[in-house]
Amino acid sequence: MLRTIELILGLPPMSQYDASATPMWRCFKMKTGHKPFTARSCQVNLNDRNTRVNKWSKLSETFNFAIEDRAPDTEFNQVIWKAVKGLDSDCPAPVHAAFFSASEEEEED
Repeated sequence: MLRTIELILGLPPMSQYDASATPMWRCFKMKTGHKPFTARSCQVNLNDRNTRVNKWSKLSETFNFAIEDRAPDTEFNQVIWKAVKGLDSDCPAPVHAAFFSASEEEEED
């Protein structure tokens, strides 16, 4: 796709991979055959608020949302899970993984 945009804008390829890529110009037509979009009215009242008070709503009030990444991950995930899936559902355990391959030989500087 990038190669097609480069061709449209008259830009040279940014890398050898772009230069060897097949342009996607055959995917585009001069005339579209799509019907006009018909918007539907909102089916939900956007002014409704969740006013239920439970231990999860009280816990979420203690989170700091003023600065990004200040809410504790595990508790925040539990609050969201309970709000979406129901108060009786169990939140799955978090998965923390890192993918790397350790080299047996040390690299020379």
